Amino acid sequence: MEWQLQDAKNQFSKVVQKARYEGPQEITVRGERTAVVLSARDYDALRAGRPTLVDDLLGGPAWDDVLAEAVDTRAKTSSRDVAF
Repeated sequence: MEWQLQDAKNQFSKVVQKARYEGPQEITVRGERTAVVLSARDYDALRAGRPTLVDDLLGGPAWDDVLAEAVDTRAKTSSRDVAF
């Protein structure tokens, strides 16, 4: 179902209930489709199997031998001269 923004704001609990039982609810602003309200079940189904940001960061590209050697051979001391 399609809702104008003002109607969706005024009847938000109804929009949420319809999303739960009838499917995604589209919100329009000046006739342009702007947002969609989904049930938690529908949202979870969309996210299933997709990697998280943490998965993406941990699964980054493998280091080649040159980069690994450069990291291993860099100075083991601080790059800043800090006196406390």
